[in-house]
Amino acid sequence: MTPQLEIDAPPALHDFPIGSAAAPSRGLGGFDAPSAHYEIVGPRGAPVVAVLGGISASKHVTSSASDPSSGWWEDVVGEGRAIDTRQFRVLGIDYVTSGKSTESVTTADQAEALAAVLDQAGVRSLHAVVGASYGGMVALAFGVGFAGRAGRLIVISAAHESDPIATALRHLQRRVVALGSAVGRERDGLAIARGIAMTTYLTPLHFEERLAGCDRNDSRLVEDRIGDYLKTRGERFAEQWTSERYNALSLSLDLHKIRPEDVTVPATVIAISSDRLVPVAQSRELARRLGGPSQLVEIDSSHGHDAFLGDSSRVAPFINELLRIGVEVVS
Repeated sequence: MTPQLEIDAPPALHDFPIGSAAAPSRGLGGFDAPSAHYEIVGPRGAPVVAVLGGISASKHVTSSASDPSSGWWEDVVGEGRAIDTRQFRVLGIDYVTSGKSTESVTTADQAEALAAVLDQAGVRSLHAVVGASYGGMVALAFGVGFAGRAGRLIVISAAHESDPIATALRHLQRRVVALGSAVGRERDGLAIARGIAMTTYLTPLHFEERLAGCDRNDSRLVEDRIGDYLKTRGERFAEQWTSERYNALSLSLDLHKIRPEDVTVPATVIAISSDRLVPVAQSRELARRLGGPSQLVEIDSSHGHDAFLGDSSRVAPFINELLRIGVEVVS
């Protein structure tokens, strides 16, 4: 039975069955995922902004009275921040990991799940979709499938398709996970795969900075500065993930492909010039080919693909300015 939700009493946390009477219009009954999970924070009646992150992001975007723990984008979303929860109602979702029938989950599936959440929450249209990394891919898919339900797309570190090198690297990461699972060491496989991924999210300069002042001839020091960092990040990730979820979302990144010309919603592409997963040339192509009003913002950062997380102060002002378009913001 679908719960009765007080969706206008922020902040609020909600779960509901996909394919139930709550969301019959989107044809989501084919999803294997039993429910959609979302969190909505902000004042009643405010413009709604969907905020979507990478595959490790969740519905918990920022802290709130319902959940005071830090969200995955705490530096950007919250009271007085770039996405101000006093001015906007922020919607976050958990990604589904199963597609229709036996098919792999796609960014189009995630877009349909977002639309189902909007139906359940009584939100006819979004002021904007702000998506970074995988979330940017989902934002583009939403722009293709649900153009009338978004006023603007802000796409960060994402493009219309996966770069071949990025696809190759993720393929190897999935093989590491498979090997770990095959020998009864799933957690180790996930941790190593995540460590490899971290080397693609960041830049050589970032790791150079980690070795600053280090004697490169001392292997123990090098291991401490680089190896321990990657091990810690990997183990923290592996504590919260299963191989099935990792493989589903990793493959979904590789399967992503939309025609930029099909995106007619006004869109801003924010590219990081040092991004090795989404080369800036790919972002330029996306911005050039988009079917609606578009603009390209290029930002330089030693954090590369992960600049939206590790160097958010450079990204946030552009988001804030774009969200203010067409909205009467109270000072």
